[in-house]
Amino acid sequence: MLPEWKQIYQDRLTTAQEAVRQSINSGTYVVFGHAVAAPESISRAIYEQRERLEDVRIFHMLYFGKAWHLRPEMQGHVIPVINFLDKASRVSYADRRAEFLPCHFHEVPDLFRLGLYPVEVAAIQLSRPNAEGYCSFGVSNDYTKASTEAARVVIAEVNQQMPFIGGDNLIHVSELDYIVEVDRPLPAFPPAPIGEVEQRIAKHCATLISDGATLQLGIGAIPDAVLQCLEDRKDLGIHTEMFTDGVMHMMRSGQITGQKKTKDIGKVVSTLIMGSKELYDFLDANESIAMHPVNYTNDPYVIGQQDNLISINSCIEIDLTGQVASEAIGLQQFSGTGGQVDFIRGAKRSKGGCAILAFASTAQGGKISRIVPMLSAGTQVTTGRNEVDYVVTEYGCVRLRGLTLRERAEALMSIAHPDFHPMLQAAIEERFYPSQS
Repeated sequence: MLPEWKQIYQDRLTTAQEAVRQSINSGTYVVFGHAVAAPESISRAIYEQRERLEDVRIFHMLYFGKAWHLRPEMQGHVIPVINFLDKASRVSYADRRAEFLPCHFHEVPDLFRLGLYPVEVAAIQLSRPNAEGYCSFGVSNDYTKASTEAARVVIAEVNQQMPFIGGDNLIHVSELDYIVEVDRPLPAFPPAPIGEVEQRIAKHCATLISDGATLQLGIGAIPDAVLQCLEDRKDLGIHTEMFTDGVMHMMRSGQITGQKKTKDIGKVVSTLIMGSKELYDFLDANESIAMHPVNYTNDPYVIGQQDNLISINSCIEIDLTGQVASEAIGLQQFSGTGGQVDFIRGAKRSKGGCAILAFASTAQGGKISRIVPMLSAGTQVTTGRNEVDYVVTEYGCVRLRGLTLRERAEALMSIAHPDFHPMLQAAIEERFYPSQS
């Protein structure tokens, strides 16, 4: 006779088609798992049953995999409700087939708990169960765990290739209503190429990072370059929204120990992970890594309790007063707020910590300055000017906190590309200096 949890598992095994047929109808509010843990078989089953469905609302942030629910022929059948756009959802949103829901990342779980997005079905991806019958949310805890706690029905893809990662990252098979077994590799992301500009930016950032600091890093060439500039640092810690392969390499080298952290000592703490297959293999059953929901990792009050926390984020453009646009260009929505404001606020509360905005000074091959007199018309401000601390480009590092508007403008011009100094100087003189007439 099977142990109780194994019997439950067997009894609830089904196909994606059957799970969707039984649980999703017209008007149902659904949440999809996030990023590389997107439930692709459920998306496909909804697509294949689209003719019986109308106005199924599907919430998610990043979605990596075949996004069947975002195809043009799904219009009228599905209403994607998206908090952070990626390549596929950007097209859907631009075509007005999707809706955008603004929200700080750490507050997304409250959308479900407070009924602001009244989730009925959570469709997620999990690891295989352990000996006690617990599955891991693997590389994507974030809002996914919260969705299962709020939902009436939980559909789980149990993926043999999802790493089992501990922390506040487990769900028992008895809490799953439908179990769909899959065996597919997680989408892999090769490291971004690091060029001279990224190296120069990283060197400036590294001057603000000392032994024992705890880091929040994102994905891309600049975070990877920063880690490469920290080869002589000791006892670094990680408390982050997400990380990639660079953290794995520094854990292996012994530079990341977490022993100087004031919370979660000795643990690499994250809510989301994306990277190579090597990274996913490294994560499996790795007791040094603890995954937590985003309302823990990104809560500014939790972040602020971590001494010497250094937050590194990026942006699209910044105006001369320090207003930051990180998610839109004019009226064109590009991504989402994510956790930028969460960590900027938290890092400023951290004893010995600081928040860094790091980006290349130009875009489009040097044709456009990312430091501008004013943000493009219609652009949403992601991070207000009162929140900004350090700003870094390849031309230097300035601290805006404590500076007047004129001083901020001059500081930002000093780290802009020299080709744009005349334009920025003219804007500063017009705005902040007495008229010569």
